[in-house]
Amino acid sequence: MSEQSAQPEYRIEDLAHHSGATVRTIRAYQDRGLLPRPERRGRSNVYGDAHLARLRQIADLLDRGYTLASIKELLEAWDTGRGLGGVLGLVAEVHGPWTDEEADRISRAELDARFGGTPDEEAIREAIELGVLERLPGREGRETEEYLVPSPQELAVAAELYAAGVPLAAITGHLRELRDQVEHIASRFLEFTTEHVFARYLEHRPPTDADATEAATMVRRLRPLAQQTVDAELARAMRLLATRHLQIHLSPDPPLMKDDQPRAVSLPAGTIRAVQSLVGAEGVEAFIAASTERELNKRTLDALAARSHEDEELR
Repeated sequence: MSEQSAQPEYRIEDLAHHSGATVRTIRAYQDRGLLPRPERRGRSNVYGDAHLARLRQIADLLDRGYTLASIKELLEAWDTGRGLGGVLGLVAEVHGPWTDEEADRISRAELDARFGGTPDEEAIREAIELGVLERLPGREGRETEEYLVPSPQELAVAAELYAAGVPLAAITGHLRELRDQVEHIASRFLEFTTEHVFARYLEHRPPTDADATEAATMVRRLRPLAQQTVDAELARAMRLLATRHLQIHLSPDPPLMKDDQPRAVSLPAGTIRAVQSLVGAEGVEAFIAASTERELNKRTLDALAARSHEDEELR
């Protein structure tokens, strides 16, 4: 950094150190037009605070899931004077917490105690894979091991189910299945609100600063609606189905199944995910139904062909 200039100046190695990016990454950003070219001073390239701020903006947007192509569009809008404050406000609003629940910490000893007192490494691995637990760095070893719990409520539900006699493998399997279904509900809600609410704010790519600010306000207003709707509908469905389920199990006679009555069939979560990757969340039910029908038709045709062959042999 130059001591002669009033403004900080950096060589590319210094810029990499202060920003956390690598020298190779900085040069790649320059080549893609994401980062302004440095000022040439004799045989050296000189960077300033504007370059450092831009690198931090890019890193923040990447952390929020934006691609380099979309980041370039946003930054170009900023550079041409269209403003980025509202867009970044919208990004922060969407990326922020969608629940008032606060994360907590739990030690390995406390975790083992809540789930029977016997260490279960496979259950810990699955919980980390599902995001129910996050291993905290620098806390290795059974005596000091500690985890972040993003949703203490979710962990409490798992503990209650385990105490009621549900195996841990069944709990994690159910969570995987439930997560797929909830993500489908969230996807539908986003499609619905985008079509009927947010389309007018997203006509420009990227949206204007004013439109992005209004959209952020609308996200704040609509944020609780999804959970409220799901809570109400889940309560209605549980009351209806639990009552029906109880009647079936209290009846002395086995239930009669109508020919046209749908039946619930449990499928492995991995199967559901594989089908979803092929046809999308909306096409899972139709794909499974069509696949089943095709298999039934194939077996019917095979049976008819075999019967015809047997008849010919008997003649």
